[in-house]
Amino acid sequence: MLQFLADPAVHLAVGDHLAVNPLDASSLLAAFGAFGIAVVLFAETGLLVGFFLPGDSLLFTAGLLCVPGATKGPQLHLWQVLPAALVGALAGAQVGYLIGRRGGRALLSRTKRKSLLEGVARAEELLAKYGHGKAIVLARFIPVVRTVLNPLCGVLEVPVRSFTFWQVAGGVVWTVGVVLAGYGLGSSIPGIDQYLLPIIGLVVVVSVLPIVLELFRARKARRHGGDV
Repeated sequence: MLQFLADPAVHLAVGDHLAVNPLDASSLLAAFGAFGIAVVLFAETGLLVGFFLPGDSLLFTAGLLCVPGATKGPQLHLWQVLPAALVGALAGAQVGYLIGRRGGRALLSRTKRKSLLEGVARAEELLAKYGHGKAIVLARFIPVVRTVLNPLCGVLEVPVRSFTFWQVAGGVVWTVGVVLAGYGLGSSIPGIDQYLLPIIGLVVVVSVLPIVLELFRARKARRHGGDV
C-alpha cells in the first residue's frame, strides 16, 4: 500500500526529511510524494491539530507536478495522486465525525485557538443556513471550516448515512476538482514552472477568501447591532 501511494523517485534522503516545511506544499510533495498527500489530508480533515495544513495548495501543486516536464519539482502521477487524495480526505472526514460523536463538544470547547473557534462558528452557521448536505459539501472548500465541521457533525448527531454520503460527495468533488485544475493549468501553459510560486500564492488567497469575507461580514453585523 505504501509503495502504491508513495513514489520512491520523489523521496529525499532520510536526513533531508528534517528540513521539510509542513506549510509548504512543494516541500511536502518533494519529501513524501503521493503518500504525503494522504497523510496531510487525513490530518487536515480528521484531526483538529491539522487545521493549519495546506490542503488546497497541496492538491493543486500535486496536479501541476503530474504534468511531465511542466516543473522542475518531483514528478508525480495522477494514478497515484488521485487515490491518495481520496483516501486521505474521505477517511479523515469520517474519523473526524467519529471523534465528534465520542466527545467532540468537550474537545472543541477546550480549544483556545481563535481560528478554530471562528471555524466552529462558521461551521454551525453553514449547517443552520444550508442544511447538512450542502453545508458538508461547501465546507470542503473552506480551510479550517472543513477541519471542524466533521467533528461538529458528530457532536450534533447528524445521521451517519447522511454524513457519509455527503462527505464522500464533497470529498470527491474537492480533491479531484482541485488536482485536475492544477493538471489542466500545467498542461495548457508552457513554462509554468516560473510562475509556480505566484500561482500557489493565488490558490492560498482564493482558499482563505471565504473566511476573510465572512469575518468582515460578521464584524459589520456586530457594528451595526451595536449602533442600534
